Amino acid sequence: MNNRIKELRARDNITQLDLAKLVDVRRETIVFLEKGKYNPSLKLAYDIAQVFKHSIEEVFVFDK
Repeated sequence: MNNRIKELRARDNITQLDLAKLVDVRRETIVFLEKGKYNPSLKLAYDIAQVFKHSIEEVFVFDK
């Protein structure tokens, strides 16, 4: 699964640590998400999308 987290973080000037705190996960989780090495739970995907004021589909690209 690909995502736009790094791009959206840069746009909003949010660090990995800031985002991790906002969605109540460890910074390493954000690192793994950005590298595509971790698929988030639906709740985490929703929480991240809410931080960026986007839909889940706008933040995460679900590959077929």
